[in-house]
Amino acid sequence: MSVADCASDPAQSRGRRYDELGRVVRGPRDAFQRDRDRIIHSIAFRRLRHKTQVFVAPDGDHYRVRLTHSIEVAQIGRGIARALGLNEDLTEALCLAHDIGHPPFGHAGEDALKAAMAAHGGFDHNGHTLRTLARLECPYPLFDGLNLTWETLEGLAKHNGPVTAPGWALAEIDADFPLDLASHASLEAQIAAVADDIAYDNHDIDDGLRAGLLCLDQLMEQPFVAANFRAVENRFPGAPRDRLLRELVRDQIGVMVNDVIAATQANVAEAEVRSVEEVRAAGCPLGGFSAGLAGEERELKRFMYANLYHHPEQVAAAEAANQIVGRLFAAYAEDPRLMGADWSARLPGEECATVRHIGDYIAGMTDRFAIDRFAAIFGRDAVPAALAHV
Repeated sequence: MSVADCASDPAQSRGRRYDELGRVVRGPRDAFQRDRDRIIHSIAFRRLRHKTQVFVAPDGDHYRVRLTHSIEVAQIGRGIARALGLNEDLTEALCLAHDIGHPPFGHAGEDALKAAMAAHGGFDHNGHTLRTLARLECPYPLFDGLNLTWETLEGLAKHNGPVTAPGWALAEIDADFPLDLASHASLEAQIAAVADDIAYDNHDIDDGLRAGLLCLDQLMEQPFVAANFRAVENRFPGAPRDRLLRELVRDQIGVMVNDVIAATQANVAEAEVRSVEEVRAAGCPLGGFSAGLAGEERELKRFMYANLYHHPEQVAAAEAANQIVGRLFAAYAEDPRLMGADWSARLPGEECATVRHIGDYIAGMTDRFAIDRFAAIFGRDAVPAALAHV
């Protein structure tokens, strides 16, 4: 029995929502490789280049944005999948696509959209990822969306576990192409989820240090970080501090990756699962950290929320972003023509659909485009001071 027995097989895919027999299919790629490539070539993926990861429209070119984060998640996820014998292409596709539904300004923008759309089902970035890929991104003449495989859509819907109460966006996709939301997802999806945690836990430390919002003394209060940094110092005595910190980030990623590989192997053996369908029916996640490292990782997250994500500078930027998205939504609701001819021409007649249409438009914006649209409507002087540099 091995983890590889539980790998998703593209030859056994449950297929796609739409028949593609009218398209000329070229080349040797399998179904999951095609999904990955469709995601990479999508407009929604390219827009991640100017969407917030930690810092809103950062001044420096060295900070992560949502696009570089997604690439780093894919690198980590693919490495774990390879070590476990899982399908690397499906894992990579899920990692690359997992944040496509994020609106401008990250979670601050999501909170503003959630509030603006509360009376009409609200907004959820994961549901919007599915909506973007299955409905809004339309490069093909025969169907809406990218027509991804069931396994890719299922993994995006359930990478954090079964969904017992889907929001309206995910519920619509599930109604058209049922994704068995009550079960767990494939191991590839579970690995994509933990790769996301590994990437932002460590790369956000790197960016926080670079920005001066975190310092090493704070980090050394975390036992997990302190132990790894002492090991780095012992290996490279006298090395410059900045190089030691970058080595620390690499080391922590390695520690976490190795833990996930060992814990997943142990979980699969204990559960005695021998196929992807048995993984879905296992009743608990099988891919992830060991219990010990999971506890350390939760503590690290608490530290990061307290010291980086809720840092006063970050809170000020989030409040400014929330104001921009909220006021943009109100302006478009009052006069949909402000969205431009293309979007206003497709405005639905019914109120709920109209609200969701406006939500789609704003969710697709990059940070900079949202600020530019805000300035065009309200004037550049109305841009909140925390974002006036953009």
